[in-house]
Amino acid sequence: MLNAAGAAAGGDPLAWSADRNEELEQRAATGTSHVIYANSPDGVVATARRTAGWRDEIEAAAARHDVNPDRLEALVFLESAGRPEVMAGETPEAASGLTQIIPSTATDLLGMRVDLERSKQLTKAINRAAESGDFDRVDKLAHERAEIDERFDPQKALEGAAQYLEIARDRFGADDLATVSYHMGIGNLESVIRAYVGAGEDTPIGDVVAEHDLSYAQLYFDTAPDRHPEASGLLTGFGDDSAEYYWRILASQRMMGEWRNKPDRLDEIVDLATNKATMEEVYHPESASEVFETPDDIEAASEDGDLLPLPAARGLGWVPDRQMGELAPELDREPALYRALRPEALATLAYMGARVRQLSGASRPLRVTSTVRDQTYQDLLEASNPEATHAYSLHTTGYSFDILRDYESDEQAAAFQFMLDRLQALAVIDYAVEPRAIHVTVSNLGAALLPDP
Repeated sequence: MLNAAGAAAGGDPLAWSADRNEELEQRAATGTSHVIYANSPDGVVATARRTAGWRDEIEAAAARHDVNPDRLEALVFLESAGRPEVMAGETPEAASGLTQIIPSTATDLLGMRVDLERSKQLTKAINRAAESGDFDRVDKLAHERAEIDERFDPQKALEGAAQYLEIARDRFGADDLATVSYHMGIGNLESVIRAYVGAGEDTPIGDVVAEHDLSYAQLYFDTAPDRHPEASGLLTGFGDDSAEYYWRILASQRMMGEWRNKPDRLDEIVDLATNKATMEEVYHPESASEVFETPDDIEAASEDGDLLPLPAARGLGWVPDRQMGELAPELDREPALYRALRPEALATLAYMGARVRQLSGASRPLRVTSTVRDQTYQDLLEASNPEATHAYSLHTTGYSFDILRDYESDEQAAAFQFMLDRLQALAVIDYAVEPRAIHVTVSNLGAALLPDP
């Protein structure tokens, strides 16, 4: 296993470096994308089709403000799923329209016309007309609303979003930071940057970015509770998806490209990504993964080194639960058989445990409640555990483990959550929150945490 504490001190194979910037961006686009596959209205393919319908208008607005049309299109995909009438809340007081602009930004920064009170009145009238089935009146009222609240005018909304990206790019001097600020806000992003480099308010933020050649990947991946802690605290403290917004824009841009150029591949990924509450089947499709069918298969894999036994030492930051493998006697096996993982998964567990202990100072280790199973064990478990899936379980591949949701302190819980989110963004894991445990699946990228041969 990786000496994770030593790695964190100076040899961390997951650390940010300038030459890995693009790689880390693409990892993050994958690792944080499940929510897009799961929540896109009518699905990713329908969202892509709707969004593509605005391509001519997108290109025109992008050209006027010298912004990337693919990036602006991805913004429409993510913000509204190509729906010009959508609101983030129940009234136009929330972000609204094709590019989801809030009223204050629309009027104060972008010079858009927004008669908010009239827009709220018209929205109520539109809802009443829709409920009564009077869709001619819905269209008439929607047209009237778009005239007095330009956020609901698709061309004006695109113009506003492109203008915002131009303003933010001029301020920060970087396209990626401009995109981040669309959700995070210009002022909030400035605060993160100044905290990261220790710059005062007197230096223009564009000069700060240029002097340090900053990218958002650096701001995100080079911060942690024990590294640039003020900037890390700001990024994790927004209480929304601001910190991951740029990654999801990149994911949306990728999805639009696949919809146009590789539709069969997009369909395949959509199916895999929506089978579970995580990306685990994207990382290990059933059709391409070795599944342990019987206890003999696990024994053979253990003998070959394809599975490694879990050590039981509190100093690792985690321990196996005593009940792990409790159904093994029903299969005439010892529980220890079911206390093993693929080398990549064990190395990732070691890395997580060491970093959680390092960040939190907790003395009580995390408790691992489940690791590898074979299909016969899984079938037994289904009869007694309502959380056990009847479908393909990643536990039967050796890449999954569960951590009990019981922590020594709030600090340990926060450190564990930080590690879950960071490794998810690196596409090393994805995880699901279950009633009693956190279910973690390790991708093949966990191999980076293995010791050199």
